[in-house]
Amino acid sequence: MTFDILARLLRWMAEETLLIAWHSRTGASEALAGAAAQAAGAAARLAHADEVEPADLLGARAYIFVCPENLGSMSGLMKEMFDRCYYPVLGQLEGRAYATIVAAGSDGEGAQRQIDRIAAGWRLRRVADSIIVNLNAQTPEQILSPKLLDEPELARAFELGAAMSEGIVLGIY
Repeated sequence: MTFDILARLLRWMAEETLLIAWHSRTGASEALAGAAAQAAGAAARLAHADEVEPADLLGARAYIFVCPENLGSMSGLMKEMFDRCYYPVLGQLEGRAYATIVAAGSDGEGAQRQIDRIAAGWRLRRVADSIIVNLNAQTPEQILSPKLLDEPELARAFELGAAMSEGIVLGIY
């Protein structure tokens, strides 16, 4: 192995490769983010939305954004993460891969559209269909109660984490 190849490999191994930024109020998004991170293994960095800084985004090669749908939108804390980080990284993330997971009480499309608009501004590249887990929570009691997800819902997040990690290992992202 030449010195140049070894140096590139060491630099690549030192980078945060898959940033999984998440926010959860009732546990569903947290469980989904955790499943994705478990599958991605050492390639992933799981970070709560209020801890994500521009340097975290710059240090990653790909992203999974995970949040609940609140009142037809992404959660406020997830939006605040994007607000805080948007301009400091603008023009520096073009072409990087991203995917999304939304824990929804109904259809999740509003939250999904918001994230996609922000990703379009950063010129990110969607590499997987969005995952929207519809929890059918419609009453105040259902909405506010802790959520436990079934294995098929967690498996979708796990598969996404594995696929994103493999894409990084193969040099696709």
